[in-house]
This record gives sequence, structure tokens and C-alpha cells, in this order.
Amino acid sequence: MAKTQIPNKIQVALWAKAAGRCEYRGCNEDLIGDLIAGREDGKFGFIAHIVADSADGPRGDVIRSPLLAKDLSNLMLLCAKHHKGVDVDYLADHPENVLLEMKAEHEDRIAIVTGMAQERAAHVLRFAADIGQRDALVSTRSIFMAMPPDRHPAEGRTIDIELVGCDYADHEASYWTVQQDNLRRVFARKVKERIEQKEIRQLSVFALAPQPLLIELGHLLGDIVPVTVHQRYREPATWRWQAEQPAITFQVGEYSGPPEAAVALKLALSATVSDDRIRAVLGDNVAIWSLTAENPHNDIMRRPEDLVEFKRHLRRLLDRIKAVHGEKATINVFPALPNSAAVEVGRVLMPKADLPLRIYDQNRTEGGFIPTLTVAG
Repeated sequence: MAKTQIPNKIQVALWAKAAGRCEYRGCNEDLIGDLIAGREDGKFGFIAHIVADSADGPRGDVIRSPLLAKDLSNLMLLCAKHHKGVDVDYLADHPENVLLEMKAEHEDRIAIVTGMAQERAAHVLRFAADIGQRDALVSTRSIFMAMPPDRHPAEGRTIDIELVGCDYADHEASYWTVQQDNLRRVFARKVKERIEQKEIRQLSVFALAPQPLLIELGHLLGDIVPVTVHQRYREPATWRWQAEQPAITFQVGEYSGPPEAAVALKLALSATVSDDRIRAVLGDNVAIWSLTAENPHNDIMRRPEDLVEFKRHLRRLLDRIKAVHGEKATINVFPALPNSAAVEVGRVLMPKADLPLRIYDQNRTEGGFIPTLTVAG
């Protein structure tokens, strides 16, 4: 049986809905160049039937095949590899419902991204402070894909802050002094200047670094422009929020003893931080305040709503600590946080109003928490 000739207007509509890219899940290969070349060999875009245009074809049906042969809802744009895969090599793994899901996912995503207004555009800030974390930030594509539907990239490149190559080790006090100063200088040059010149109006932040530097970054960001902070997950490895996950159950612990004690704030969502580990650093006469999670683990921060709730609890705790311990206290912070939450700790801090935060970091060389840098309110 001769292959159905699909009307030109239907072909154009499919290419437009697919944005000229392969609709197979996870592929997204750009096929526009092959369309322009008009080649009939090699690698180019195929318009493929979900339900074959003949009853004896892949997923064919005696009644439905002729009815759907020219129907836009039954057509997919595929690259050569996946066209052959769904129709020949892995036909059994690609029933009609699976292909319809792929088509809908791809075309919905294209509609969302292309339908965004200009005011939803955000510049992308990537921050990393050692080689391993820098490697995790390399994929610009995975970062851009995590932004919709709330934001889309304002430009095709990212603003990168990379603090690598420091000669000091992270158990030395000089390491933190140097890195804090480097971060401030690079931020002022790459971000603050562009904000002051009205080039940057919104920021989407993707950051992987030691927690003290993440908190410092958040403090530098503050509320000078609208900021969206993203979280990277280990399983699955993605920057996308996981909206269907259960909410975090936060637990707040307030101190009720004498106000003259040293002040500690335990922020533990990613792992448990025992009070004994804090006392090992600050001594027994310590006022321990806490914001923790019922079941701490590495991938706990999966929903933006939980990040908002974390900030709300933290804001209240900072106010309570200041009310109890007075204007001259310093808060010793012991964090075990998702990266996004660590950035938000710095952003929550109110300039000229809050107490300074002395940030501690768990250090394997020293076998416990060590003081690193101070973030001044």
C-alpha cells in the first residue's frame, strides 16, 4: 500500500508544534537544518504515524488507520534513530499510549516556553567553589530546562562565579577569608554592576558550594532583585522541582534558659546535628536554638513551597533570638542544609537589623565543626 501523502499545511503545523525538534522523550534533537537541506538520505526529521496509516503497519488498525492517516494528533516529528526505534527495532516497547504521552509532553513544553512573556525572563547565575561541584554545573542545557514554567533564560549564556584553585585547605582560616573576599569581588563585578545598570532584573540561581559560601552568596543577593533559587537532586539527577513529593515536616526548637549563654542555631535538614557536637565547639554553657526536619536526608528539599516555609520559620527564629539575647549577641550557625536552603539563609538576613552569623562547617580533617566566616547583618 502506498504511503499516505500528508498535506503540506499539516506538516508545517507539526514542525511548528514540535519546534523543529525530535519529540521522542529525552531526545529533543534539532532537526531544522535537515528540513532546510531537504535531503532524503542521512539524518533528517521524519513525520511518523503513531497509529500507522495502514492496518498492517506499526500499531495499525483496520478502522482507525485510514481515519487518522492525516490527523495532526496522530503524527510525531522524530529523528532517524528514534523513527526506526519506534517502528522497527523496539516496536513492542512503543505502544500507542506511550507515543501519545511523549508527543503531549514535548508539545506542551514547547507551548509553555514559547508562550512566556518577556517579563518572565531571568538571568542565570551559576556558582561553584570546587572542582567536583564545578563539574556538576557544566550542563547549561539541564539548567535552562529546569526554569520553565515560572521563568525562561534572558540570554543564551550564564553568569558564572567559580572559586577554584585556592592554595589554602578548607580547614585553614585563611581559606575562608580568601574565598569570601573572592566571592564578594567577583559578585560585585559580574552581578552587582549589571543590576545597578538595569541589565539584570531577575535572577535564577543554581549553586553548589560549601555551605558557608552559599550563605555568603545569599547575603550578597539579598533582595536587590527578584531571585529564584533552585535545588539540585541526586536521585534523580536534575535541577527540576519535584512538585508531587510530600511536604517537609519542620521542627522548631527554642531555648528557654539564661540569655547570657553563647548562642547556637542548628539548621539541620540534610542530616542530623546532635547538640553534643555543638557543645564540643562552644562549651556546655550554650543556648541552642534549632530548625530541623522530621526525617532529614540529602534530597529533602524537593518543592519550592518547602523552601518558602523554611524561610518563614527562620525569619521568626532570628527575631526571637535577638529578642532573647539582645543586640550584641552573635549567632553561631551549624548548618546541614540543602544548597538552596543555605543560599536562602543568607537572603533572609536583614542588613543593619539582624545579628551577625558566625558560620561553622563540618570538616573531616579536624573531625568536627570549625568556624569559617562571619556574615554580618
